[in-house]
Amino acid sequence: MGVLVNKPAPDFTATAVVNKDFKEISLSDYRGKNVLLFFYPLDFTFVCPTELHAFQEKLEDFRSKNTEVIGVSIDSQFSHLAWLNTPKSEGGIEGVTYPIVADINKTIARDYDVLIPDDGVALRGAFLIDSQGMVRQQTVNDLPLGRNVDEFLRLVDALAFTEEHGEVCPANWTDGDKAMKPDQSGLKSYFS
Repeated sequence: MGVLVNKPAPDFTATAVVNKDFKEISLSDYRGKNVLLFFYPLDFTFVCPTELHAFQEKLEDFRSKNTEVIGVSIDSQFSHLAWLNTPKSEGGIEGVTYPIVADINKTIARDYDVLIPDDGVALRGAFLIDSQGMVRQQTVNDLPLGRNVDEFLRLVDALAFTEEHGEVCPANWTDGDKAMKPDQSGLKSYFS
């Protein structure tokens, strides 16, 4: 599949752990909201808990921007629950409240083209899906490269800005910065 930007996000229905309960969720359940869907390699690893906690720390910021966060790995819901019951001080993700999806059959990771065939785990893929279910941004990191959660918040802001104002966001744009009209005069005006 490769690049999913400007394409419908592959829908899925799977078991997730939400607030330490098992729940069947579908991506389509979130229609009307943006979704930051991220993949991580495995439970009980090293970089992964730092990322899951970083997303949790910014969860209310995402939700205030009409965006839900969903994590996915190839582990079972039982492994997710055990990891959620493990204190942060011991490498666990206790306190994480957004859905953690079990992709034990690896179909979701395969559909999003982040599955490493030889290893059977997912790369650190992240997909910003708009309220209509279209992928608007994707990044994929190799296993040792942790992500910057603030960058995803910036991208959520950029998406909201372009949808509301019809302008485009230049390099390093952050909420409140000058944007531009998507034409030659807009570019000239931006640089002047």
